Amino acid sequence: IENTGAQVPSSFSLSQNYPNPFNPTTNFEFRIPNFSAEGGSASGGGFVSLKVFDVLGREIAVLCDDVRPAGTHVARWDASALPSGVYFYRFTARFVNKGHAGVFIDTKKMVFAK
Repeated sequence: IENTGAQVPSSFSLSQNYPNPFNPTTNFEFRIPNFSAEGGSASGGGFVSLKVFDVLGREIAVLCDDVRPAGTHVARWDASALPSGVYFYRFTARFVNKGHAGVFIDTKKMVFAK
């Protein structure tokens, strides 16, 4: 996972993967704002996970499952060992904002076409 931006976002977000449809690699971009992190770091990031699932809900890949600093991040995924089809990816972030714990979750759909 690569930290791609010098600016710190004002909110959590998960972008649509690109390209989509893809063959065999795709990129996922997610943004982490500068909140106090639950299990996080002094840089204001937090514990995040980015996982890929098949249409039956089975976990196929874990692209991130650790503490990340605030900023914009890009993860690359190679699906060449998998069959063509529809897959889903879910971004989860745990954070503390003004003393209140929260969770940001977003799920998106993508198509792998060999």
